[in-house]
Amino acid sequence: MPWIVGVSGASGTPYAAAVLRALLDAGEDVDLVVSRASRLTLLDETGISFRDAHWRADLRDWLARGADGKPDTYRPDLGGVRYWNAGDLAAGPSSGSYPVRGMLIVPASTACVAGVALGLSKDLLQRAASVTLKERRPLVVAVRETPLNGQTLRQLVALDEAGASVVPASPAFYAGATHIQDLVDFVAGRVLDAAGVEHGLYRRWKGELGGGARDK
Repeated sequence: MPWIVGVSGASGTPYAAAVLRALLDAGEDVDLVVSRASRLTLLDETGISFRDAHWRADLRDWLARGADGKPDTYRPDLGGVRYWNAGDLAAGPSSGSYPVRGMLIVPASTACVAGVALGLSKDLLQRAASVTLKERRPLVVAVRETPLNGQTLRQLVALDEAGASVVPASPAFYAGATHIQDLVDFVAGRVLDAAGVEHGLYRRWKGELGGGARDK
């Protein structure tokens, strides 16, 4: 069964790319939903226009780039990806009878957080998240915004109480990061940890002080 990966309009498209690459490297299938707002962010952050008619070529171009924007850094295998238009409310992930393992929203904008917390279904991303919660499947929300106001904080608490895992896109530095990709991979790795997907994206804490410095 696939994982649904929803990409909303918050800044942080490198986080989504890292999660997608890691899922595919782990042999997982992916159902991808890219919101309309996230296409603008993707264009701004990478220069890539994500087009429905050419989604596979555009996705390959996106996932091949590193967090520093350099093209052809990776060679993604997209054989396990199925793409759904965000406006298609008749798509597979809109129904609880459609078999999936769970859903990851990376990155999650505050507008996306509000829509999911309120149970809205303005697009397929929100509908799929609502279905994930009602079916008691894992939902991981990688919120990317700062500062957070009280309203958003209350909505994040509501998502936590509904069974979602809230993972702020906050990189740590104990893993010995030496490159922007290391910081991105740490966040992507924590998202996958919350979903229970094995990966090797970052150096884990082993109880030894100075381990990160020794890796540099």
